[in-house]
Amino acid sequence: MQDEELLRGLRRSEDWAYRWLYREYAGKIGSVARAYLGADDVDDVVQEVMLRIFKGVRKFKGDSKLSTWIYRIAINVCKDYLSKYKKRNEVLTDFTEDEESTVLHPVSESDTILQATGEIEYEKIMDAIEKLSADDRLLIKLRDVDGLSYEEISQIVDKPIGSVKSSLHYARKRLKKLLEEANE
Repeated sequence: MQDEELLRGLRRSEDWAYRWLYREYAGKIGSVARAYLGADDVDDVVQEVMLRIFKGVRKFKGDSKLSTWIYRIAINVCKDYLSKYKKRNEVLTDFTEDEESTVLHPVSESDTILQATGEIEYEKIMDAIEKLSADDRLLIKLRDVDGLSYEEISQIVDKPIGSVKSSLHYARKRLKKLLEEANE
C-alpha cells in the first residue's frame, strides 16, 4: 500500500486504515521500544505511539516517508518514558520470555555486526546488546535489524547522516567487543 492511500484513509478516520497501520507498524514500534528501553512497557509505548499518530496524522506534511515519521514518534515516546523513569529513579527491567518478539532478522549487508557473530549463541548476543546504551541499541536495531537507510535513521534520530554513521560504527565496535568478551 502506498503512503498516500494510507494517509488519506487515516485522515478520513477509516477503520481499514487504522487496522492496516496497527498490523504493519505495531511490531516495528514494539521492537524500537524494546531496543530503546529494554523494558516491559512495550505495549504502553505502542499504544501511546498509535494515539499520537491518530491525533497528529492531519498535521503530517509529507516532508519525510510515513515510516520515518512513525519511527520518530516512537523514539520521542521512548524518550518520554526514560525521562519519567529517571524522575522517579526507577530501574527498567524486562521479565518477559517472549522469544518470538526478540528474534533478530539482520539485513543482508556485508558490514552488519550480526553477520560476523554466527558462532555466538543467541543468548550471548542478546546479553551483549542489553549492555549497550539505549542509543547504541537503537542504532543497531534500526540499521542492522530493520535495514533502514542512513538517511532514514538520520531523520528518525534527528542527527546528521555523518553523525549517524559514526555513532553506528562505534556502537558496532562496542557490541563486537562485548561479544568477544562473552566468547572468552
